[in-house]
Amino acid sequence: MKFTGKTVEEATEAGLKELGISAEDAVIKVLEEPVKGIFGKLKSPAVVEVEKKTCGLEKAAEVVQGILDFMDVVAKAEVVEDAPESTINIIAENSSSVIGYRGEVLDAIQTIAGAIANIGGKDYKKVVVDCEGYRVKRNDTLISLAHKLETKATEMRREVILEPMSPYERRIIHSALQGNKFVETVSEGEEPYRHVVVKLKRY
Repeated sequence: MKFTGKTVEEATEAGLKELGISAEDAVIKVLEEPVKGIFGKLKSPAVVEVEKKTCGLEKAAEVVQGILDFMDVVAKAEVVEDAPESTINIIAENSSSVIGYRGEVLDAIQTIAGAIANIGGKDYKKVVVDCEGYRVKRNDTLISLAHKLETKATEMRREVILEPMSPYERRIIHSALQGNKFVETVSEGEEPYRHVVVKLKRY
């Protein structure tokens, strides 16, 4: 947005006040310096452009929205402000088209969003892209599966091989059985067929 004032500082202050932000959170461009006529009278005011800085997560949400539009999916991507992790939630008329088979489409979108959000950042920040609570439901399903397979492995006294999963889902399985007294987990194979194996611990 453009703002004017007798000085650059005055125009900038007007912009910051209008947007309700501080200078640290703004991108300020001086478009025109003030011009004074004879006797010091202001001939033309200073003109500045003041915009709110877009954080990495907000920029990632914009990219996700662009992907959804390109997919011709009626959906909205929005940043979840109070989430414990950096989260972008997608609200869709047809959530299955956004999630895909076992979250494959959602995982692909999440990978892109994570890359965009971390451009220029010093420390990598994990970005979660969810669609109407799918991640929580899938997380609970995988944790339950992990414990069932732990029981199966101990009862049958042999290793159990899971079907190929995304890195995101493999981490959930590993985490669910981390520190287990009887079994351990390892990932084997090459992408996209990499899978988790539940093995009996050897003492």
